[in-house]
Amino acid sequence: MIEFVLDSRSKVNTYMQLVQQVKQALRVGLLMPGDQLPKVRDVAQSLAINPNTVLKAYRELEIEGLVGGRPGVGTFVTRTLAGASLPNQAELREDLVAWLHRARSAGLTPEDVTALVETTMRAALADEAQQKEPA
Repeated sequence: MIEFVLDSRSKVNTYMQLVQQVKQALRVGLLMPGDQLPKVRDVAQSLAINPNTVLKAYRELEIEGLVGGRPGVGTFVTRTLAGASLPNQAELREDLVAWLHRARSAGLTPEDVTALVETTMRAALADEAQQKEPA
């Protein structure tokens, strides 16, 4: 089951942080169709947020067709976002964990790591797009 974590420094709305975390879990195979999301009341209590915030996130996911509510039972995943690359993710995750340990040992903060990953990814994708363009 997914455990939500909120970033109080984030400029992203609380409900959208929940939505993003569910989508990430769906993308990497941590949540699969049939899995139940945590009860609204439990999420609200553990994160010290208003239950309406959790309901809003779950409604957003339902509108997108990713989950479905069953009255009196809970909210369940109806489809996944995991692609064909899912089987390759375990090995890549191990490599990433090793790299993160090296980055932390080198003195990088979590914010430094995020900045490095995001800027490197943007640059790599831009290079890839340029190489695909006809000359």
